[in-house]
Amino acid sequence: MLIGADRIAANGDTANKIGSYALALGAERAGVPFIVVAPESTIDPATPSGEHIEIEDRGADEIVAFRGTRVAPEGTDALNPAFDVTPHDLITAIVTEERVIRP
Repeated sequence: MLIGADRIAANGDTANKIGSYALALGAERAGVPFIVVAPESTIDPATPSGEHIEIEDRGADEIVAFRGTRVAPEGTDALNPAFDVTPHDLITAIVTEERVIRP
């Protein structure tokens, strides 16, 4: 399985769109290699691990409304993170334009 990344921490944890972590878990269960393909500039050596990656919250509106019409009861709140973090131990390799890293 090949997937991209928006940010890669120094220990190899990666942040990518929601669902990436679930895909990594599925790949592990199925015995399929999980490979992150991203530009070298995505690697952030100043961020020690995924725990230190700030995850943007996109706001509840995308969850509680559809095309401007509320679909959840008034007062309903929701978390809507833009990314999730995949731990390095689920990643087979990180491939950049310069190298292959095996966390």
